[in-house]
Amino acid sequence: MEKLSKNNNVPTIDLSVFFRDGDEEAKKAVKEKVGRACTEYGCFMAKNHGISAELMSRAMQLCREFFDLEDEEKLKCSPIAAGPAWRIPAGYTKHPAHSPDKNEHLLMLAPQSGLNVLPNSPPGFKDAVEELFENFTKTGELILSILTDYMDFPPNFLKEFNQDRSWDWMNIKRYFPATEPDSVGISSHKDGNAITFVFQDDVGGLELLKDGRYIPIPPSPGTLVCNLGDIFQVLTNEKITSPLHRVVSPKGSSRYSFSFFYNMGGDKWIEPLPQFTTEIGEPPKYKGFMFKEYQALRIRNKTHPPYGESVDITHYAI
Repeated sequence: MEKLSKNNNVPTIDLSVFFRDGDEEAKKAVKEKVGRACTEYGCFMAKNHGISAELMSRAMQLCREFFDLEDEEKLKCSPIAAGPAWRIPAGYTKHPAHSPDKNEHLLMLAPQSGLNVLPNSPPGFKDAVEELFENFTKTGELILSILTDYMDFPPNFLKEFNQDRSWDWMNIKRYFPATEPDSVGISSHKDGNAITFVFQDDVGGLELLKDGRYIPIPPSPGTLVCNLGDIFQVLTNEKITSPLHRVVSPKGSSRYSFSFFYNMGGDKWIEPLPQFTTEIGEPPKYKGFMFKEYQALRIRNKTHPPYGESVDITHYAI
C-alpha cells in the first residue's frame, strides 16, 4: 500500500464529511486515511474538524492577552492544593529556571469538576476556554468513532471502553523565545494519554520523530494536530505507536498553543486488547496497569527535580 505522504510530512485530513448526512463511501475513505495516518505516524493534522474558526481565533487572542499580564496577576491563578499524588493541580505555573522545559502554562480540568482556577482577566477568557474544552471533547469522540470503524470493532466499542471524561484536561501554554544555548520549549517525549489535540499559533516549533529524524508539523490556520498517545500503543499492542515529539523554542518571539488531553478514567485497567493478542495469536507486549498509576509515575518526573530517571510506557513492557 502506498504511503500517505511520500515526503514524510504528517498528512492533513479533511473531516468535513462527518458533519453532513449521507456519503457513506466518502466517510469510509476518510476513515481509512485517518487509520493509516495513525498507524504510519501516530499523528495527523485535521481540518474542518467541527471547532469553529471564530472560537479558535478568539481563544488564541485571549491566551496571548492572559500571558501578557504581569506575573503578579497571573499568580492569582496558581494551583490549588495538589491533593493525592496522582492528581494534577489546576492553575497557572511557570517552569523554574533549572527546568529543561522553557514555558509557562495554565492547566485546566473539566469545567464541571469545580477544581479550575481561571482568571477574571482578560474578560471573556473563562467562557472561551470552557467552550473550547467542550468542543475538544466532542472531537475526541469523533476520532474514537473513526478508529472504532477502522479497526473493525463493534459499534461504539472505544467510546464504551471508557466513558469517564473526568480525567480530560487542557494545557494553555506560552513557550518563551529561544535563548542561547537553550532551544527547547518542551523536551522530547511521548504523550501518556489516549489522544492529544494541539491547536498552535503561526510561530511553529512542533516536531515529530519519523524514520530517525525530526520533521516539523507546521502551523496551518484552523487545523488541529491529532496525536495518538501511549494508551493506544498498549491497547493495540503496538499496531499504533505513540510518536516521540518535541517543541523547539522559537527565535525572537513567543509561541502559544492549546493542548487537550483526551484520557482514560483513573481506575481504568489498561492492557493489550485481545483483538491484537490472543485472537490473532500474538503475545502481549505490555503488562496491565491502572491509568492513574502510570500518570503518577509520569507526574513524579515533573514534580521532583532535578528530573531523575524518566518513566515512560516501557516501564510496563514485557
